[in-house]
Amino acid sequence: MKEFTVIIEQDEEGYFIAEVPELRGCHTQAKSLDTLMKRVKEAIQLCLEVQGEKRPKTHLVGVQKIAV
Repeated sequence: MKEFTVIIEQDEEGYFIAEVPELRGCHTQAKSLDTLMKRVKEAIQLCLEVQGEKRPKTHLVGVQKIAV
């Protein structure tokens, strides 16, 4: 079993959006956090099936806010 970092945001309409930075293109959304966590697990499994060992070897370094 592998662990992945999941970044969760909430949009203006109240939807929760999850992104897995280690897996390119791996993201999902839901109205509740419980549903989001179920969906992100499914999304990770699908991304791993599609990308297999070809997935990029990256890791999250950090998140920062920048004012412009």
